[in-house]
Amino acid sequence: MSSRKGFTIIELLIVVVILGLLASIAIPKLAATKDKTKMASVKNDLRNTMTAQEAYFADYSTFGNLSQLQAASNYNLSTGNTGTVTGVSNGYTATISNPSISMGLTQCTVQSGAGATAGVDGVIICS
Repeated sequence: MSSRKGFTIIELLIVVVILGLLASIAIPKLAATKDKTKMASVKNDLRNTMTAQEAYFADYSTFGNLSQLQAASNYNLSTGNTGTVTGVSNGYTATISNPSISMGLTQCTVQSGAGATAGVDGVIICS
């Protein structure tokens, strides 16, 4: 008789099952990592907004809204992020969000000056 070499169907099925289990563990971890990266960009945009507000205040002696900040400087939000910034003469409120985040926190807000409660002034709060 001639000798046959190769894998049996059982061995191949076991390998496929193991690969499926590894993929089912890795894919959710990858999605969670993407969401964490998007949330980091939201926080970074909020910090950049705070810096842009301070620069705007130094130039105009008032705080600006989002369009005024963008017109006065090279300030833009990261791709995928949306935001609202309202500024008055003695403070501002900024909220940045990313609607493509699928799990967990999706937006962050910071208040400074007018309307900010004690202990929250200048603190980034995410929800």
